[in-house]
Amino acid sequence: MTSRKLRFLLAPLAVALSSIAFAADNTAPGQLSPLPGVTRKAGDAASRAARDAEKAAREAADAAKAAADKSRVATGKVSKALAEGVRRAARKAAEAATRLEEKASTSASRALDDSKEAARKVEEESKKASAATAEALQRAQESLKRSAEASKEEAEKAAQATREALDKAVEATRSAAKAAADASARTVEAMKHAARPAGTEKK
Repeated sequence: MTSRKLRFLLAPLAVALSSIAFAADNTAPGQLSPLPGVTRKAGDAASRAARDAEKAAREAADAAKAAADKSRVATGKVSKALAEGVRRAARKAAEAATRLEEKASTSASRALDDSKEAARKVEEESKKASAATAEALQRAQESLKRSAEASKEEAEKAAQATREALDKAVEATRSAAKAAADASARTVEAMKHAARPAGTEKK
């Protein structure tokens, strides 16, 4: 066989070996191949859902606090206008808590294995927050009714019940916000762990 023919036959082999070497250079040590696309997509979805839940939790906590602050400003005053303002604020808090519950449910369903427990905790806390804000709204609606129809004493009792319910709502939403922040941080760690090349885990 002539040297020319030999070079002709070896050329495809050289190209193949070059491609293999290039692939090896672009694969992390200890990892046979890059993370599959579905894993990256799952991680992105989990991270996005966790961030959404965290944001919704902060908004719910802020709305509950705003309603509680408004109710305290009205302490000792029997006014339909003030009671209506508290009711509107309580409704915003209840709506924010409902959004939180929805976002928390989505986050729990998309959570990575390492962050599932934290995501479920957010889901549980969000349900408590939703129930607490719904109770506060109910109390605020009753207070509004009493401010227009009942005696001053009864109206003040209704307003006090609203304040107490809103304080509980603040506590519940803050607890949910704390759980959501923790879950979001755990999701980031779970993604780092999933992206870490096999065999490089810390001992």
